[in-house]
Amino acid sequence: MKPTSPFKLYLIGDRHQSLGRPLTQVLREAGEAGVSVFQFREKDLPLREQFTFAHKLREITRTFGMKLIINGRVDLCLALDADGVQLPVNGFPITAARKMLGKNRFIGLSCHSEADVCLAEKEEADFAVLGPVYDTPSKREYGAALGLDTFKRIRELTKIPLFAIGGINQSRLDAVFGAGADGVALISAISSAKDVGSVCRDFLDEIEQLTTAKDKN
Repeated sequence: MKPTSPFKLYLIGDRHQSLGRPLTQVLREAGEAGVSVFQFREKDLPLREQFTFAHKLREITRTFGMKLIINGRVDLCLALDADGVQLPVNGFPITAARKMLGKNRFIGLSCHSEADVCLAEKEEADFAVLGPVYDTPSKREYGAALGLDTFKRIRELTKIPLFAIGGINQSRLDAVFGAGADGVALISAISSAKDVGSVCRDFLDEIEQLTTAKDKN
């Protein structure tokens, strides 16, 4: 039996895509709308600044009962008492992270190929994020878009909870979940929205309808 996805909508922060608003504002509006998981991903900042910034965001996630995932930094995760890490495939090993973080924190792996997802499954990550599914500027450094057919093929070969990332918007949710995604990871679709709360609620409502219909089938 395929493991249960720990959540359905995975918000990834990016202060460069927030229409000039503080990321704290974006996160607060997302939390008020019901988003339950947020990833801190400000990799371009020096480590000390990352800690200070993430600490502010941690207070907001606690206010709304949101899970906080730290991108790439096991040390920051521990220092902030965060809920998990999102590791790059060529970064800190999953097995080593698990020894440090224990069984009660999430470990996700950022994947760009079938081999990456198989590694995540073999090393018992809690979930994998696969993409880019569609072309998007923020993910072009990882190569050409995989497309739905490739995503679906990898989904059928593995059992690990699998999130789609890259160019996901509300009009593409049906196709992405139809290809087997357990959830979606979103950056600009939420951070760059004029009304963050409204867009979050629309995404959450649509995802709930799609996953409910999928479970019935």
